[in-house]
Amino acid sequence: MGQTLIRGLLTGNLIARERIWAGDKNESACESASQQLEILVESDYRSRVPTADVILICVKPVDAPGVLSTLRNAGLRRETLLISILAGVSTDMLESLLAPKTRGARHAEHALRRRRRHDRYLPGPKRREVRPGAGRTHIRGRGKCVPVDEIHFNAVTALSGSGPAYQFLIMEALADAGVRVGLPRQLALTLVAQTALGAARMVLSTGRHPASLRDDVTTPAGCTIAGLLMLEDGRVRSVLARAVEEAAKTAAHLGAAPSKISETAGGSRSDH
Repeated sequence: MGQTLIRGLLTGNLIARERIWAGDKNESACESASQQLEILVESDYRSRVPTADVILICVKPVDAPGVLSTLRNAGLRRETLLISILAGVSTDMLESLLAPKTRGARHAEHALRRRRRHDRYLPGPKRREVRPGAGRTHIRGRGKCVPVDEIHFNAVTALSGSGPAYQFLIMEALADAGVRVGLPRQLALTLVAQTALGAARMVLSTGRHPASLRDDVTTPAGCTIAGLLMLEDGRVRSVLARAVEEAAKTAAHLGAAPSKISETAGGSRSDH
């Protein structure tokens, strides 16, 4: 996810390439990312922390205490803005792991069609000096930013953060169905992807409810209503709703994990 956001910053010309650095605890990952992004990526980035204006934290939730401890001990400045994409990790939890006067911000990030991003940004409630929208300049390169109350973050993560995986599974199943009725696989995949893209664009561009759009393309006694009835028989609505519900519960659980790890867990470094 960190690499995706960096690419967005670069392709959107939001920041000069020479001003970006990244870190990862894995040396081979550093080398690979450095070659792909053409920026400095190193496993020991502590010397660069004191001069950073913005640090994007893209690690697993359980690694948060170690990484934040490393940043704090490396001389993180009060003026440095931190932007977190940690699933389930609350702003309060982030702030508890940071020095009292460090500014904190969190945004939940999720994939939207064709690698675009729809980000949610929230200033830390105890860091009033963080200007609303202060982090948007740094993440808008991947798409649209809108404010969302933090109480909804786990739900948004479950719906949108995990959403691409749901869509990929659905597209795979539909493509397999196309093959089942005689289409070449690549043609089936192309048709499914383009259909999903077109449907998404219609929802976004018209602002109409999906049910209304569906009615427009469902003719009496036609093939579409026949297929829709089969989907309803398979309880596709309930299955999708349960998927989002379970993902939200898991996101909340992931957010609780960092609190079980010592704040002083040093040496754990990953990509940010």
